[in-house]
Amino acid sequence: MAPLLSAHPADRIIVALDGMAPDQALALAGQVEGLRWVKVGLELFVQAGPEVVAQLREKGLRVFLDLKFHDIPATMAGACRRAAALGAELITVHACAGSEALKAAQAAAVEGSQSAGQPAPTLLAVTVLTSWEEQRLQRELAIGQTIAERVPALAQLSATVGIGGCVCSPWEAAALRAQHPEPFALVTPGIRPKGAAVGDQARVMGPAEAIAAGASQLVIGRPITKAEDPRAAFAACCGELIGSPQQSE
Repeated sequence: MAPLLSAHPADRIIVALDGMAPDQALALAGQVEGLRWVKVGLELFVQAGPEVVAQLREKGLRVFLDLKFHDIPATMAGACRRAAALGAELITVHACAGSEALKAAQAAAVEGSQSAGQPAPTLLAVTVLTSWEEQRLQRELAIGQTIAERVPALAQLSATVGIGGCVCSPWEAAALRAQHPEPFALVTPGIRPKGAAVGDQARVMGPAEAIAAGASQLVIGRPITKAEDPRAAFAACCGELIGSPQQSE
């Protein structure tokens, strides 16, 4: 994916179609004026199937397929090949699957998109999920590293084998951007616009702050999809980005 330093604010916001039935997700995607990117996660994909990606693309939308593949190399490769052939332009894989699985997934995604005549996707490595709190992560998974150590280590592993970006908390964006300049993508969930509830995310930040910290794109779900007026909520999120340091470069 090309660098987004001068992108329109709408290119930076990915609306997560989580917690909705397929017909609701498709209806909302068609109602939000100016929407360019949507995220299809596990819940929607399991309910609607691969067809939902095609349906969203028919509406002119770009799709972030967030299924967080984590398996043996051959299985991850097969899944990424098919996801890319669907036309998904962002695809998540777990960095902790290891270098061989990541290399296989990357090669297969390129092959799948080329064979189907679809845009070349960017694979995004998942480092540490934003719902993890540090002490619980270390205790429950017996991990000696802090989150501040583990995230850059997994990002570096991913970049070294050719993965095009990673998903990270906005709290880690500045350090990762210093380590990995664009076009390495940094896609950040855990974004909460002004006045929005934190919910189940443990490490959150506002839209303009996250972009200023080095995020490429922001994943925003409930503050838009559960708003009384999703169109107005999306427009307000775009408005928060206008004039942020990187947005104005």
